[in-house]
Amino acid sequence: MIKRTLFFGNPAYLNTKNEQLVVSFPEEDKPPVTIPIEDLGYIVLEHPQITITNGLFTKLVENKTAVITCDKQHLPNAFLQPLSGHSEQTERYRHQLNASVPLKKNMWQQTVSSKICNQALHLSSRDKESRKIMRWSGEVKSGDAENHEAIAAAYYFQNLFDHLEGFSRNQKGVAPNNLLNYGYAILRAITARALVSTGLLPSVGIFHSNKYNAYCLADDIMEPYRIFVDALVYNITQREHSFEELSQQLKAELLTIPALNVTIEGKQSPLMVAMSRTTNSVYECYAGVSRKILYPVFDLS
Repeated sequence: MIKRTLFFGNPAYLNTKNEQLVVSFPEEDKPPVTIPIEDLGYIVLEHPQITITNGLFTKLVENKTAVITCDKQHLPNAFLQPLSGHSEQTERYRHQLNASVPLKKNMWQQTVSSKICNQALHLSSRDKESRKIMRWSGEVKSGDAENHEAIAAAYYFQNLFDHLEGFSRNQKGVAPNNLLNYGYAILRAITARALVSTGLLPSVGIFHSNKYNAYCLADDIMEPYRIFVDALVYNITQREHSFEELSQQLKAELLTIPALNVTIEGKQSPLMVAMSRTTNSVYECYAGVSRKILYPVFDLS
């Protein structure tokens, strides 16, 4: 079942009753709204005047619902995750922590190759030159020793948004960097949620290793999925005349990311479901059951 994503951009009081999320609007003259907690996958809390009860937090965690909070710039900045996400969590942690360096280098090679391949497919689908970048996807070596990821990313963004004057990919750069930042933050939460549900530590990566980053593995595994955010943002730039500010309409569109259709091994499923397949394959690599991470292949249709 596809889980729902809820966005709260106005003052609200959130509590729970009879396994339901109860939403009250103190500044609006309308009755409370109730939603089954079991239907919820993600909740985004943007407005600073939102009150949420501890009882609701507990039920959301038990349901593995991702609760995402936002900063003063209205960008997602935190993610609530359960301490126990899987019945075999301790054993799975052990496999992850004991992973050998050659294994992690092989997993990163697969990840980068898949990401670059998807970038090439996306460029091709937009009738943009992609032969060079597709060739690079097949030249990635163990651990990406030659840093093909960075080289391909520079080429990819330069060509993808060539219709936007002055654009370069930079978190603090001009629009649509704001849309990309927001979409990637949502994707990161989706990835972290799937990793926790699989019984893995989102903070222990296969490539990313910054000691100040609590989501190193999430940042690794989301790489081949970034393309679906890019495609959504590209469509917005082709359709909208103004996207310098993140309007409620644009946020609503970006919050459809968990439900986007993606294809893994010829089978389509919502992105949030596909991500769980990917994170489970990551665990199987750690456990020695498999040597292949299941990543999606980009298809614009």
